[in-house]
Amino acid sequence: MRWTRRLRLCTAGVVAASALLAAPAARAAEPRDGRLTDLVNPFIGTENEGNTFPGAAVPFGMVQLSPDTGHNTGYDYSWAHIRGFSLVHLSGVGCGIGGDLPVLPTTGDVTQTDYAKYAAGFSHDHEAASPGYYRVGLDTGIEAELTATERTGVQRYTFPATDKANVLLNAGQSLHKKGVSRVEILDDHTVRTAITGSGFCQGTRPYTVYTITRFDRPFTAYGTWDGGTVTAGSTTGADGAYVRFDTTGDRTVEATTALSYVDAAGAAGNLRAEGGRSFDAVREAARRSWENRLAKVRVQGGDETLRRTFYSSLYRSFLAPNVGSDADRRYRGWDQKVHRAEGFTYYQNWSLWDTYRTQSQLLSLLAPREARDMAISVVKVSEDGGWLPKWGYGTVETNIMTGDPVTPFLTNAYQQGLLAGYEERAYRALKRNADGVPPADSPSLGREANREYIANGFAPYVKDRPKAKPGDSDYHQGASATLEYALADAVLAEMARDLGHDADAARYASRAQNYRNIFDPSTGFFRARDASGAFTGPADPAQSVGFHEGTSWQYQWLVPQDLPGMVDLIGGAQAADARLDSFFAYDQLLKDPAKTAREVWVNGPYDYYNADKYNPQNEPDLIAPYTYLSIGRPWKTTDVVHAALTLFTDGPTGMTGNDDLGTMSAWMVLSSIGIFPVQPGYDTWGLSTPVFDRVDLTLDRRYYPRGALSVTAPGTSATDRYTQSVRTDGTPHDSAYLTTGDLRSMRRISFTVGPRPSEWATSPEAAPPALK
Repeated sequence: MRWTRRLRLCTAGVVAASALLAAPAARAAEPRDGRLTDLVNPFIGTENEGNTFPGAAVPFGMVQLSPDTGHNTGYDYSWAHIRGFSLVHLSGVGCGIGGDLPVLPTTGDVTQTDYAKYAAGFSHDHEAASPGYYRVGLDTGIEAELTATERTGVQRYTFPATDKANVLLNAGQSLHKKGVSRVEILDDHTVRTAITGSGFCQGTRPYTVYTITRFDRPFTAYGTWDGGTVTAGSTTGADGAYVRFDTTGDRTVEATTALSYVDAAGAAGNLRAEGGRSFDAVREAARRSWENRLAKVRVQGGDETLRRTFYSSLYRSFLAPNVGSDADRRYRGWDQKVHRAEGFTYYQNWSLWDTYRTQSQLLSLLAPREARDMAISVVKVSEDGGWLPKWGYGTVETNIMTGDPVTPFLTNAYQQGLLAGYEERAYRALKRNADGVPPADSPSLGREANREYIANGFAPYVKDRPKAKPGDSDYHQGASATLEYALADAVLAEMARDLGHDADAARYASRAQNYRNIFDPSTGFFRARDASGAFTGPADPAQSVGFHEGTSWQYQWLVPQDLPGMVDLIGGAQAADARLDSFFAYDQLLKDPAKTAREVWVNGPYDYYNADKYNPQNEPDLIAPYTYLSIGRPWKTTDVVHAALTLFTDGPTGMTGNDDLGTMSAWMVLSSIGIFPVQPGYDTWGLSTPVFDRVDLTLDRRYYPRGALSVTAPGTSATDRYTQSVRTDGTPHDSAYLTTGDLRSMRRISFTVGPRPSEWATSPEAAPPALK
């Protein structure tokens, strides 16, 4: 998701292609004392609109406790003041959300209640972060440390010697729109809040979070504030509270804050279940949880920069979705009623337009039990709230972005074997979503323009149509919506056929060809149609209208369900090859991959709606490099993918655009391993040359009976990057793809690499097939 216009990637800290991909073939040294967490840099992506956060979290944790500097999504590395350490962050989103209950330690009298005014200065020289831990020395002389469990954030503050050591708990300010907040001081250790807000890009219905904070020792004084009025000794307030300690002796204060989206009792229960341990014990447990996650993938080869970039991407891939149910298994559904998650953990935060292309597949491979619960949670969203989500935050729908991303998300779960026992429940929800629109009083948009799409075979572009609901976009993005709906129909047809719904399958398979209805033969590109059916907007595909955050050039490859048909439309494999070469500036790329990636793809004279080049920073183009597999040029996929990987570096500017809850990070991980989901919503994995000599995956035997998979490519480098042959368990494999069934049955994928392209996977039969 890219709601803010993308800034140019700066060159500070950039690692050239030779540094990333030309590492020696020798086995990589293990990190110090064998800890993979030492290779993770949480500051990657915190500058230049990567919109990541450096704070403390455990995998998929409800609480993601991190500093806020004033940037609209929380933290920006280039900013020099911290307003507070707040409980809720979404990694890599493009609009402000979360930031609930920013807490900041101060000294002296409490005279300011606006966190922009009482913010504390800091220097990166006094800042550090690692998985599950964050530390900063503030200019006030206070050291702040953060760690977390699933549902609690734990803080440790080391103050100067003073009898006025304060902790400010600001319930009235956050990263979202302010609603109603309330603060209560319950006793001399405990503060409780309820915070109602809304927001995120174009608005949401209100939602409420509940917190309770327990300090490890009694305060000596306290007070609350309403607006700018501070009342010492008050136990209730609308906007915030302060508590005070005497640190002339013991200078350290610890606090644990529990979070719930259900109610105050849920927050208290989460505190009882996960609180009570020392800061150091929680920090170590968080580190171990991350170590266990990262250890699912062991790499050999590559230099330390590449390994650090890789493991940092793997780390970010496990930050979302987030646990939404409390320790007692209750959760608040999208009907705003309380439910209980029986037999599964309820998850929330669904950046589906982004994650359905990469991150959901990575989780199905490396965290299938959690991925199953996530898929069940999406089904429960439909059953509780009446409709499937489009882009969900917490307990509400945001309706942002385009298309029908929930369909390939759930059909991917089905194809990966994650919906056992829920197949028909999921299918019923998907069918309702595909064939109808939500009721007028529903907060969900569903498939906007679906009536027109079903009746006419395309979603119209209507420039000046008033928005029906916050986030309404598909009438304004009719061309890209048509492509996304057609993809969703294709993968739903496969699920329907498997479940025996043959008539539905035939109908959806026919609708999957609707991409053809927006192909303009006069331009040779996709083009928006207006409500009358006439092509509309500039004929130049680089300046087209009706495509969400992109142009016809960038969306032309979003037909993974039928690339052979798309290739025929534009004149066959030779024509497609020429168009792809132009799109990727392929001749320039061969001469200097890293320079082309930055100066042509990213930093060229370019914006979303005036572009004829590859955009590696945005979701519609994530699959595009793998299109070469479908026309018998697999070596060109490797050339483009390896060039795009140079955009990921190990400094604050090292993200290629917004990470969008792990989407871009998952692209980096999968592309580095050499297997990529080329048909989102189905079980096809395209192959390209790995960047490591060896990758060992530990897999869940419940879903992958072998329990492990090794991908080897001895000697792979920036020069020796071309696949000469592939073997699976010693047997020659001549296709450019594998299926999930293949991955379940094998132990090893072995690449032989060399300095020049070969004949491997160049025959028409080697390409990933079109869906039926």
